Amino acid sequence: MRIKSLTARVLLLTTLWSAVALVVIGLVISNIYRKSAERGFEDLLRAQLSSVINSVTISDQGELSGKPELGDLRFAQPKTGWYWIVEPLGTYTATPLVSPSLGASNLPVLSVLEAPFDKQYQRYYIVTDAFGNRVQVAETEIQFDTDHAARFRVTGNVAVVEDDVRNFSHSLYFALVGFGVGSLIVNALAILYGLKPLDKARAALERIRAGESERLQGDFPREILPLANEVNALIESNRRIVERARMQVGNLAHSLKTPIAVLLNESRVLERSHGDLVKNQAEVMQGQVQSYLNRARIAAQRDSVLARTEAEPALERLVRVMRRLHAEKEFELTVSPNLALAMEQQDLEETVGNLLENAARFAEHKVRLSASEAPPEIKGIDPVRRHWVELLVEDDGPGLEPDQIREAMKRGRRLDESKPGTGLGLSIVSEITNEYQGKFELSRGDWGGLRASLILPGLTKDVA
Repeated sequence: MRIKSLTARVLLLTTLWSAVALVVIGLVISNIYRKSAERGFEDLLRAQLSSVINSVTISDQGELSGKPELGDLRFAQPKTGWYWIVEPLGTYTATPLVSPSLGASNLPVLSVLEAPFDKQYQRYYIVTDAFGNRVQVAETEIQFDTDHAARFRVTGNVAVVEDDVRNFSHSLYFALVGFGVGSLIVNALAILYGLKPLDKARAALERIRAGESERLQGDFPREILPLANEVNALIESNRRIVERARMQVGNLAHSLKTPIAVLLNESRVLERSHGDLVKNQAEVMQGQVQSYLNRARIAAQRDSVLARTEAEPALERLVRVMRRLHAEKEFELTVSPNLALAMEQQDLEETVGNLLENAARFAEHKVRLSASEAPPEIKGIDPVRRHWVELLVEDDGPGLEPDQIREAMKRGRRLDESKPGTGLGLSIVSEITNEYQGKFELSRGDWGGLRASLILPGLTKDVA
């Protein structure tokens, strides 16, 4: 899953890196300490082996004698895994010397092939004693004279090293966990503080989208200031383009207004058959010109961050007008709170006004207009924009069948010639909706009449 938050990305990466680094550091330090402890253990056994060698002598009769004092009570306590042993070698026979801790038990000896001697003619290996202790043996052989030689062995319990390493590792891991948690907290605070200017920029953009400001305002750091300046320049350029487009649209509409009005006036003095033809064509031309002017104007400002219309006041104004024009009809209005659309007010009024006028012409008694946030599962709209508004216009008239709906959506088609109109209303609604990348559908409503659904771009306080 893609993480969209920059703060979350940085925190995740630093957390992963810190966790991996601390685990590696813990393993490396623990391994280094283990090797150091094992070397120290071997050095201790080597020193004790030297003490045993220096404490043992051989008599003229060939008897081994001596009582090594190693200064460690574990050599006097049974089954501890700490032993010293002096044994005669070869044909020479004598009573072996054994530490009290070993007693009458024996200790296995590995062959030279399994554990060879080093340059100092010593060797170290691990065996298991008769009591189940894993012991490390330090062994050497001493030649007293031509006829007498002995094997000297000193052992230490490996559990001592394992316990020491385990205790050290526990303390190390506890310290690293504490250090890691503290580092993550400090990193999180540093990241949040470092990215705070971006949050200020986001809040400034939010104010622009909400219509509370016209430019990015704030004290931004040097890294963000060029971006803020470029955004402000883009907004200003967009504003100039919109104003210029509006001016050009207005000029074009004004220049075409008079010729079309002349044609309409002239149609009244012509013969009825020719006059009606000219009048109808002039009205169609007037609708076409207005439609393309609207499309040009919408295309100029469709993606502008300045396009914003509050839904409730604009729709209430339309409903008030409809109630005056159609006093015999009942109009209902339902608008969700804090609803705004990312479009020009006149475009909203033209689309909804056409639908209300159409519903009022065919309704028996009542018309209903509702506006709310569109459900997220609606298909067929721009997936990039996160927020859409759904407007519904319903009436209790006769409604339309699917074939009639397809016919009614065609430009200039009028299914009921007895009603006034040019037949351009629904096509204009469809064109404006398409220009805003929205969706327009007709169906049968809950009251049995026509139900018009508009999906238009909306605005929200959340711009992240």
